[in-house]
Amino acid sequence: MHKPIIVITGAAQRVGLALALDLQQAGYQVVASYRSERPGLAQLKAAGVLTYQCDLTDLNSLADFISQLQQLGPLRALIHNASDWRKDPPATADSLLAQLQAEAESFDYLQQIHARTPYLLNRALQPQLQLSEQADIIQLSDFVASVGSSKHIAYAASKAALENLTLSFARQFAPKIKVNTIAPALLMFNAGDAEEYKQQALQKSLLQCEPGAQEVVTAVRYILDSRYLTGRVLALDGGRHLNLP
Repeated sequence: MHKPIIVITGAAQRVGLALALDLQQAGYQVVASYRSERPGLAQLKAAGVLTYQCDLTDLNSLADFISQLQQLGPLRALIHNASDWRKDPPATADSLLAQLQAEAESFDYLQQIHARTPYLLNRALQPQLQLSEQADIIQLSDFVASVGSSKHIAYAASKAALENLTLSFARQFAPKIKVNTIAPALLMFNAGDAEEYKQQALQKSLLQCEPGAQEVVTAVRYILDSRYLTGRVLALDGGRHLNLP
Protein backbone atom coordinates (compact mmCIF):
# COMPACT_ATOMS: atom_id res chain seq x y z
CA MET A 1 0.00 0.00 0.00
CA HIS A 2 1.38 3.41 -1.00
CA LYS A 3 1.89 6.02 1.68
CA PRO A 4 -0.29 9.15 1.42
CA ILE A 5 1.80 11.99 -0.02
CA ILE A 6 2.22 15.41 1.59
CA VAL A 7 4.03 18.24 -0.21
CA ILE A 8 5.80 20.91 1.86
CA THR A 9 7.48 23.97 0.34
CA GLY A 10 10.60 25.39 1.94
CA ALA A 11 11.26 22.43 4.21
CA ALA A 12 15.03 22.47 4.64
CA GLN A 13 15.14 24.44 7.89
CA ARG A 14 13.28 25.55 11.00
CA VAL A 15 9.49 24.95 10.96
CA GLY A 16 9.47 23.30 7.53
CA LEU A 17 12.16 20.85 8.56
CA ALA A 18 10.35 19.94 11.79
CA LEU A 19 7.09 19.43 9.89
CA ALA A 20 8.68 17.26 7.22
CA LEU A 21 10.46 15.00 9.70
CA ASP A 22 7.39 14.64 11.92
CA LEU A 23 4.98 13.80 9.09
CA GLN A 24 7.44 11.41 7.45
CA GLN A 25 7.77 9.56 10.77
CA ALA A 26 3.98 9.57 11.14
CA GLY A 27 3.66 7.41 8.03
CA TYR A 28 3.27 9.92 5.22
CA GLN A 29 5.56 10.19 2.22
CA VAL A 30 6.74 13.77 2.42
CA VAL A 31 7.90 15.63 -0.67
CA ALA A 32 9.87 18.75 0.20
CA SER A 33 11.05 21.68 -1.87
CA TYR A 34 14.09 23.75 -0.99
CA ARG A 35 15.69 26.78 -2.60
CA SER A 36 19.32 26.36 -1.56
CA GLU A 37 21.54 23.77 0.10
CA ARG A 38 21.14 23.70 3.88
CA PRO A 39 22.29 21.32 6.64
CA GLY A 40 18.70 20.13 7.15
CA LEU A 41 18.69 18.49 3.72
CA ALA A 42 20.80 15.62 5.00
CA GLN A 43 18.25 14.97 7.75
CA LEU A 44 15.40 14.99 5.26
CA LYS A 45 17.08 12.55 2.91
CA ALA A 46 18.13 10.25 5.75
CA ALA A 47 14.49 10.13 6.92
CA GLY A 48 13.24 9.16 3.46
CA VAL A 49 11.80 12.53 2.47
CA LEU A 50 11.86 13.21 -1.29
CA THR A 51 13.57 16.55 -1.93
CA TYR A 52 13.39 18.83 -4.96
CA GLN A 53 15.32 22.05 -5.50
CA CYS A 54 13.01 24.80 -6.71
CA ASP A 55 13.10 28.58 -6.96
CA LEU A 56 9.44 29.32 -6.27
CA THR A 57 9.75 32.83 -7.73
CA ASP A 58 10.89 31.50 -11.12
CA LEU A 59 8.05 30.18 -13.30
CA ASN A 60 10.30 27.77 -15.23
CA SER A 61 11.59 26.25 -12.00
CA LEU A 62 8.08 26.11 -10.55
CA ALA A 63 6.73 24.42 -13.68
CA ASP A 64 9.42 21.73 -13.43
CA PHE A 65 8.52 21.16 -9.79
CA ILE A 66 4.79 20.90 -10.59
CA SER A 67 5.52 18.46 -13.43
CA GLN A 68 7.40 16.19 -11.04
CA LEU A 69 4.59 16.37 -8.49
CA GLN A 70 1.98 15.52 -11.12
CA GLN A 71 3.71 12.20 -11.69
CA LEU A 72 3.24 11.14 -8.07
CA GLY A 73 -0.52 10.52 -8.19
CA PRO A 74 -3.01 11.50 -5.43
CA LEU A 75 -1.89 14.04 -2.83
CA ARG A 76 -3.04 13.99 0.79
CA ALA A 77 -1.96 17.54 1.56
CA LEU A 78 -0.14 20.59 0.28
CA ILE A 79 1.57 22.75 2.90
CA HIS A 80 2.79 26.23 1.92
CA ASN A 81 5.64 26.87 4.34
CA ALA A 82 8.20 28.68 2.14
CA SER A 83 8.70 32.22 3.39
CA ASP A 84 11.13 35.11 3.56
CA TRP A 85 11.16 37.55 6.51
CA ARG A 86 12.50 40.40 4.40
CA LYS A 87 12.52 43.95 5.74
CA ASP A 88 11.40 46.90 3.67
CA PRO A 89 14.33 48.51 1.80
CA PRO A 90 15.96 51.43 3.64
CA ALA A 91 15.75 54.93 2.24
CA THR A 92 18.85 55.75 0.19
CA ALA A 93 20.53 58.85 -1.17
CA ASP A 94 20.22 57.50 -4.71
CA SER A 95 17.70 58.68 -7.27
CA LEU A 96 13.95 58.44 -6.81
CA LEU A 97 13.83 55.83 -9.58
CA ALA A 98 16.43 53.68 -7.83
CA GLN A 99 14.46 53.86 -4.59
CA LEU A 100 11.22 52.93 -6.35
CA GLN A 101 12.92 50.03 -8.12
CA ALA A 102 14.30 48.65 -4.87
CA GLU A 103 10.96 48.89 -3.13
CA ALA A 104 9.04 47.45 -6.08
CA GLU A 105 11.45 44.52 -6.37
CA SER A 106 11.09 43.70 -2.68
CA PHE A 107 7.30 44.00 -2.77
CA ASP A 108 6.95 41.85 -5.90
CA TYR A 109 9.34 39.21 -4.57
CA LEU A 110 7.41 38.82 -1.31
CA GLN A 111 4.10 38.63 -3.15
CA GLN A 112 5.56 35.93 -5.38
CA ILE A 113 6.76 33.83 -2.45
CA HIS A 114 3.75 34.22 -0.16
CA ALA A 115 0.78 34.67 -2.50
CA ARG A 116 1.52 33.93 -6.16
CA THR A 117 3.22 30.59 -5.57
CA PRO A 118 0.44 29.20 -3.31
CA TYR A 119 -2.15 30.46 -5.81
CA LEU A 120 -0.42 28.70 -8.71
CA LEU A 121 0.31 25.48 -6.80
CA ASN A 122 -3.24 25.23 -5.44
CA ARG A 123 -4.72 25.51 -8.90
CA ALA A 124 -2.21 23.20 -10.58
CA LEU A 125 -2.44 20.45 -7.95
CA GLN A 126 -6.19 20.59 -7.32
CA PRO A 127 -6.85 17.49 -9.49
CA GLN A 128 -4.37 15.39 -7.51
CA LEU A 129 -5.71 16.58 -4.18
CA GLN A 130 -9.24 15.69 -5.26
CA LEU A 131 -8.12 12.11 -5.91
CA SER A 132 -7.56 11.60 -2.17
CA GLU A 133 -10.44 10.55 0.08
CA GLN A 134 -9.59 13.52 2.31
CA ALA A 135 -7.26 16.34 1.29
CA ASP A 136 -5.91 19.53 2.82
CA ILE A 137 -4.19 22.71 1.80
CA ILE A 138 -2.45 24.34 4.77
CA GLN A 139 -0.84 27.76 4.42
CA LEU A 140 1.63 29.32 6.85
CA SER A 141 0.94 33.00 7.44
CA ASP A 142 2.06 35.35 10.23
CA PHE A 143 0.57 37.31 13.13
CA VAL A 144 1.51 40.58 11.42
CA ALA A 145 -0.93 39.87 8.57
CA SER A 146 -3.73 40.96 10.90
CA VAL A 147 -2.06 43.95 12.58
CA GLY A 148 0.52 45.25 10.12
CA SER A 149 4.21 45.96 10.69
CA SER A 150 6.37 49.07 10.80
CA LYS A 151 9.51 47.46 9.35
CA HIS A 152 8.00 44.64 7.27
CA ILE A 153 5.11 46.37 5.49
CA ALA A 154 5.46 44.50 2.20
CA TYR A 155 5.92 41.21 4.05
CA ALA A 156 2.77 41.75 6.12
CA ALA A 157 0.78 42.67 3.01
CA SER A 158 1.89 39.52 1.21
CA LYS A 159 0.86 37.34 4.16
CA ALA A 160 -2.50 39.11 4.28
CA ALA A 161 -2.96 38.22 0.61
CA LEU A 162 -2.20 34.60 1.48
CA GLU A 163 -4.85 34.62 4.20
CA ASN A 164 -7.40 35.98 1.72
CA LEU A 165 -6.59 33.12 -0.66
CA THR A 166 -7.70 30.80 2.13
CA LEU A 167 -11.25 32.12 1.85
CA SER A 168 -11.53 31.83 -1.92
CA PHE A 169 -9.94 28.41 -2.24
CA ALA A 170 -11.90 26.99 0.71
CA ARG A 171 -15.10 27.98 -1.07
CA GLN A 172 -13.98 26.82 -4.50
CA PHE A 173 -12.45 23.47 -3.45
CA ALA A 174 -15.15 22.34 -0.99
CA PRO A 175 -16.26 19.79 -0.06
CA LYS A 176 -13.38 17.59 -1.22
CA ILE A 177 -10.44 19.75 -0.15
CA LYS A 178 -10.16 21.66 3.15
CA VAL A 179 -8.18 24.91 3.00
CA ASN A 180 -6.86 26.55 6.16
CA THR A 181 -4.08 28.83 7.31
CA ILE A 182 -1.92 28.89 10.44
CA ALA A 183 -0.73 32.32 11.61
CA PRO A 184 2.00 32.15 14.26
CA ALA A 185 3.61 35.00 16.13
CA LEU A 186 7.08 34.35 17.58
CA LEU A 187 7.95 30.65 17.44
CA MET A 188 11.71 30.41 17.71
CA PHE A 189 14.68 32.77 17.81
CA ASN A 190 17.55 32.77 15.35
CA ALA A 191 21.07 31.89 16.35
CA GLY A 192 22.83 35.08 17.29
CA ASP A 193 19.77 37.01 18.43
CA ALA A 194 20.75 39.35 21.25
CA GLU A 195 19.43 38.63 24.72
CA GLU A 196 17.88 42.10 24.96
CA TYR A 197 15.94 41.49 21.75
CA LYS A 198 14.78 38.10 23.01
CA GLN A 199 13.41 39.58 26.23
CA GLN A 200 11.60 42.36 24.37
CA ALA A 201 10.08 39.85 21.95
CA LEU A 202 8.92 37.53 24.71
CA GLN A 203 7.15 40.37 26.49
CA LYS A 204 4.89 40.95 23.46
CA SER A 205 2.73 37.88 24.18
CA LEU A 206 0.73 37.03 27.27
CA LEU A 207 2.36 33.61 27.59
CA GLN A 208 5.91 35.03 27.24
CA CYS A 209 7.56 31.89 25.88
CA GLU A 210 9.44 30.64 22.83
CA PRO A 211 7.16 27.72 21.89
CA GLY A 212 9.27 26.27 19.08
CA ALA A 213 8.33 24.58 15.82
CA GLN A 214 6.32 21.89 17.62
CA GLU A 215 3.41 24.33 17.98
CA VAL A 216 2.99 24.38 14.19
CA VAL A 217 3.48 20.61 13.98
CA THR A 218 0.66 20.12 16.49
CA ALA A 219 -1.59 22.57 14.61
CA VAL A 220 -0.96 20.83 11.29
CA ARG A 221 -1.79 17.45 12.82
CA TYR A 222 -5.04 18.91 14.18
CA ILE A 223 -6.04 20.27 10.79
CA LEU A 224 -5.20 17.01 9.05
CA ASP A 225 -7.32 15.06 11.55
CA SER A 226 -10.27 17.45 11.44
CA ARG A 227 -13.24 16.73 9.18
CA TYR A 228 -15.06 20.02 9.79
CA LEU A 229 -12.56 22.87 9.57
CA THR A 230 -12.07 24.94 6.42
CA GLY A 231 -11.64 28.55 5.40
CA ARG A 232 -10.13 29.49 8.76
CA VAL A 233 -6.97 31.18 10.03
CA LEU A 234 -5.70 29.41 13.13
CA ALA A 235 -3.80 31.89 15.34
CA LEU A 236 -0.78 30.71 17.32
CA ASP A 237 0.20 33.92 19.04
CA GLY A 238 0.41 33.26 22.78
CA GLY A 239 -2.31 35.81 23.43
CA ARG A 240 -0.36 38.53 21.66
CA HIS A 241 -3.56 39.88 20.09
CA LEU A 242 -4.66 40.87 23.63
CA ASN A 243 -1.33 42.45 24.56
CA LEU A 244 -1.10 45.14 21.92
CA PRO A 245 -0.36 48.69 23.14
